[in-house]
Amino acid sequence: MIYWQIFLAFFIPGILGYGGGPASIPLVENEVVRRYEWMTVQEFSEVLALGNSLPAPIAPKLAGYIGFEVGGVLGSVIGIFATVAPSLILMILLGNILLKYKNSPKVKRLTLFVQPVIAILLGVLTWSFIKESYLGIGWIQTAIIILLSYFLIERWKVHPAFVIAGALVYGGFFL
Repeated sequence: MIYWQIFLAFFIPGILGYGGGPASIPLVENEVVRRYEWMTVQEFSEVLALGNSLPAPIAPKLAGYIGFEVGGVLGSVIGIFATVAPSLILMILLGNILLKYKNSPKVKRLTLFVQPVIAILLGVLTWSFIKESYLGIGWIQTAIIILLSYFLIERWKVHPAFVIAGALVYGGFFL
């Protein structure tokens, strides 16, 4: 039964996560933290931070790690397969149709209607992480890390992996 749950936990976000891995992160978090309670928000945020600091797409890394934690090596394989299966199936079945209509104004407008929903999902996940950070380290350090991360990534164009590594080092020394 656990393997079926692992499959569903990553297949459903793979189907609904329009926009790729970052768009499916809030959906994965909902399944892993709220629905199945395999992790806390804090644990999920740590796995997400670690996964973001490594190369390759985030969704399969999350699925592989969480699947392994819950169901061992087979759980990891099932999680990764469940993550890529929706895209694989759709590419096989709908590939020709998408190529034919990719420049259609209707298709382009359709994607514009989905973007606000993805933005809200990411915003809710962000707020959840901020709240969890506040509870763990307080508002002052949370605000400093948020502002410093913003300036490093957006203003000074430092790669996010270095910012995440810096936050890990800061946490290791000062927290």
